[in-house]
Amino acid sequence: MSEFYLVRHGQASFGAKNYDKLSELGHQQAHWLGEYFTARNITFSQAFMGDMVRHRETTQGIFDGLSQPPAVTVDDGFNEFNFQNIVKSYLSLNPESQLPENPTPADFYRLLKLAMHAWSEDLLPKNTLEESWGDFKNRVQRALHVACNQNSDKPILIVSSGGAISMLMSLVLGLDAKQVIELNMQVRNTSISHFYFNKSNIRLSSFNNIPHLDSPDRLDSITFS
Repeated sequence: MSEFYLVRHGQASFGAKNYDKLSELGHQQAHWLGEYFTARNITFSQAFMGDMVRHRETTQGIFDGLSQPPAVTVDDGFNEFNFQNIVKSYLSLNPESQLPENPTPADFYRLLKLAMHAWSEDLLPKNTLEESWGDFKNRVQRALHVACNQNSDKPILIVSSGGAISMLMSLVLGLDAKQVIELNMQVRNTSISHFYFNKSNIRLSSFNNIPHLDSPDRLDSITFS
């Protein structure tokens, strides 16, 4: 069977005006991951990534640590859903759920979870949404099909985002929307999920691993944003 490594982007700029770029730590996480792959002698036949800035910067950081960077295919099917659009749509129906002044990350994640549940249940006004839950699922499924329709004797690298990774997990494991939302809150920055696949099946080997950060001097580098 062939295999692919699915990686979430490095820490982005949570709380900044532009979330879609890596923090200094995010760049470091990506570089450490590339060094880990090199130390393990893991080389890739090709790479896929979404077309968001944080995907490009993470991929480049990984490549900086690789001895043999592969060719890259950009596929917006691996993009994150627009969480700002989903939250705004939810708040249009539920203004009492507005974030407090000076919100904490926990405040934001509580709101996002509520908004995602409403989105997955088709409860949000369709004219306010960039894409439906079904559209999101379909584009991740299409991108996964393209990536797995490859003949290679080396692993494939895929760089994506937490929501798309969680949806991909649901496609492989048959998870429901509630489980997708719970997983979305758990995916760590630059974590690795490992899969085997052939023309008829995709099998999960491991999920959300951070071997490149799992040492006493890097524990404060484990992030979720």
